[in-house]
Amino acid sequence: MKMYLGARSGLRFAAAVVALAAAPLAMAWTDKPVKMVVPAPAGGTMDVVARILAEQISQDIGQPVIVDNKPGAGGAIAVQAMLAAPTDGQTIMVTASNILTEIPHVMKTAFDPLKDVKPAAAVARASIVLVGTPGLPAQDLKALIAYIKSQPGKLSFASYSAGTSSHYAGMIFNQKAGVDLQHVPFPGSPPALAQVMGGQIPVMFDGIVTSKPLIAGGKLKAYAVASKARSAHLPQVPTFAELGFPELDFGNWVGTVVAAGVSPEMTEKIAAATAKAAAAPKVRDRLVGAGFEASPAMSAAQLGLSVRADYERNAAIVKAFGIQLNP
Repeated sequence: MKMYLGARSGLRFAAAVVALAAAPLAMAWTDKPVKMVVPAPAGGTMDVVARILAEQISQDIGQPVIVDNKPGAGGAIAVQAMLAAPTDGQTIMVTASNILTEIPHVMKTAFDPLKDVKPAAAVARASIVLVGTPGLPAQDLKALIAYIKSQPGKLSFASYSAGTSSHYAGMIFNQKAGVDLQHVPFPGSPPALAQVMGGQIPVMFDGIVTSKPLIAGGKLKAYAVASKARSAHLPQVPTFAELGFPELDFGNWVGTVVAAGVSPEMTEKIAAATAKAAAAPKVRDRLVGAGFEASPAMSAAQLGLSVRADYERNAAIVKAFGIQLNP
């Protein structure tokens, strides 16, 4: 099912990436093939984004861009592969920001996400939404909270992994709404969503990218989006902020990152090339069609600050809720 943003949101998407593309772009970024490392298997969400970008960047710079899938260890294998390569800009990574801001809190890694890796450019954002099984009697968030309170200690929420925004959002929802949903983690969205659609687990915070077609097909109910603004993909669904829960604001950006040792000048060239590729109409349409939204125009330095802010916020959440780290 192909999805499109409305005209106004589409213009915002274009403006965001064109603003980044206005940065100085040396025509000859490189005269060698580029390796694009991806911390996900072929066919995964990050892989889809990487291949869309790789195709366009290759056309723009006149060199092959080779996607190198290195899944596993919460992204650590891919990051280590990038860090082991020469810092000449020939090896970059396309990733979701949670690899840097969430995973290191729940899994020991051999890299420091704030020191060893730096963002170059974000091309899209993915927000999360609270969804529920179609059989739930509650039709809105207020009624859902009342329903949960009517069955204290009996209901649970799924997440697509412990220590992710799917988990964090559920814990904060418990706290702010005064409910006591029990956390049930799963290895990814598909198995978690299967339990929610089947009614075994009533609710889950999931990415809009994966939930949107299921909501459209009546297989899930959508209660609220955990972002500051309504999603162009789910314009009829209110935000938690609108409903009195501004703390529930989670989302990841997807884009290119490089090793910290890559020079600022080369990082700027990679960022500009990424933005130029993302501004291409066919790339923009494919990203929107995959369920992503516009990413605000941000420099590499600004992205670095956002990664630090999200990392520190998540660290505080892990501490506040006593989330146990895996060895």
